[in-house]
Amino acid sequence: MRMRKPAATRRLKLMARFACVALCLAAWPANSAFAQTRAAPSQGAKVAPPPLPAPESLESPPPYERQLLRLAEILGALAWLTELCGDRPGDQWRRQMATLMEAEAATTRRRERLAGSYNRGFRGYSALHRSCTPSAQLVITRFLDEGGRIARDVANRFSG
Repeated sequence: MRMRKPAATRRLKLMARFACVALCLAAWPANSAFAQTRAAPSQGAKVAPPPLPAPESLESPPPYERQLLRLAEILGALAWLTELCGDRPGDQWRRQMATLMEAEAATTRRRERLAGSYNRGFRGYSALHRSCTPSAQLVITRFLDEGGRIARDVANRFSG
């Protein structure tokens, strides 16, 4: 049987995770030299399935659920756009999303909602932007600002 951590410990970990996301968003160079890069997928690599989240509970979503879903969507869009335009691959944003899901996806339903928002951002911007354009670069800058603001706001409002 899995024991739940005290609420204060969960809030402290949540605050630390949001601070990490905010720092990564703030540290991303908004006006770096943009170059198109693509990483080729490895052919024989086996990927382990992610661990299953805790069984469904009757808990209601947290008051910051809407902001988390928006942040997940922004991370998905940034994963595509920075890979398309950036000097670094979008793996940074995938790792941030994995960290967010690890901290927040206590149930299968929440995990699916967060993953759905991430995928919506990724797919939506991959359909709109096929090459790095000034518009895509502007979207990156705006999403970095918005994502950082969301992460700071949620950490400040709901971590105490």
